[in-house]
Amino acid sequence: MSTISTLLRWAPLALFLVLIVVFSLNSDRFLSGANLAAILVQSSWLVAVALGMNFVLLSAGVDLSVGAAMYIAAVAVGLGLPNAPVWVSLLCSLLVGGIIGAVNATLIGRLRLPAFIVTLALLFVGRGVGLFFSETRVVYASTELAKFGRSSLFDIPAPLLMAAATLGLAWLLLNRMAFGPYVRSIGADAEGARRAGVPVKAVTYCVYVLCGALAGIGGFISFSQTSAASAAFGQNSEFLAIAAAVLGGTSLSGGRGSIWAPVIGAILITTVQNGLVMINANPYAYPVITGSVIFVAALLDSIRTRTQARMNRRTVRPLTTVTETHATASS
Repeated sequence: MSTISTLLRWAPLALFLVLIVVFSLNSDRFLSGANLAAILVQSSWLVAVALGMNFVLLSAGVDLSVGAAMYIAAVAVGLGLPNAPVWVSLLCSLLVGGIIGAVNATLIGRLRLPAFIVTLALLFVGRGVGLFFSETRVVYASTELAKFGRSSLFDIPAPLLMAAATLGLAWLLLNRMAFGPYVRSIGADAEGARRAGVPVKAVTYCVYVLCGALAGIGGFISFSQTSAASAAFGQNSEFLAIAAAVLGGTSLSGGRGSIWAPVIGAILITTVQNGLVMINANPYAYPVITGSVIFVAALLDSIRTRTQARMNRRTVRPLTTVTETHATASS
């Protein structure tokens, strides 16, 4: 079992190396320093969104509304704050995403509605609200925001620095504060966590607000990079975020995962997308490849869960057998 667990632990890295070999054999430019740096920058927005999704998955929940949160954040910044400073646009994106997360948390926590249904409904409602205000037109970022998306500090691109800052915050919450163990305990056994004194409702509320806020940051990063948000902005991002976290090792069943899981998964998915472009693959194959990545993520999680269940299983001798053994020994 230990060998299988080790193989599963290193599966994402092995898949990443295989992808690098395949793409580098088909494109001379893939392994160039410029392209590898581009992969990291391109993955910045997905890292932010996947980090938020990671907390939700650790609590045994799911949030399908992050793509809509990204779109509404971009629309709010582009239409509502066309000439605002970058920091104001960032705060607006955080606030919009946090509000959507709070709506999810309220419906899930107080009304006890299933997270899948609630967030699926918010996916459609949220995107509809964004389309209503944008009138289905392309929303453009301000010159200052677009300049920020292409800027650097100490030769490190601004989107990458934002992703790193988000990672640092998530690391503190998960590994250095009580919030992290609380989230894991709820994902492993919500009722047991409640009996142990964990404020389940409050933690669950915070998890969804955090996920929404990080989705808003992801929307801000992506909007600053592309300088425009069409009606399809952020579409299917929820599935990429889930796949990124699960590919990295976070369990769909909750309670198990690390802060690095979404980062590894996000870079892996971006590598696939970048590699397909570099080798001039058929664009119609992109959804097939993306779907295959999601399938592999779910398959790996299923194998991990079954393996963990077998490792945790203990063989207990029946009481009658123990009694009979003692009786035989006495006689």
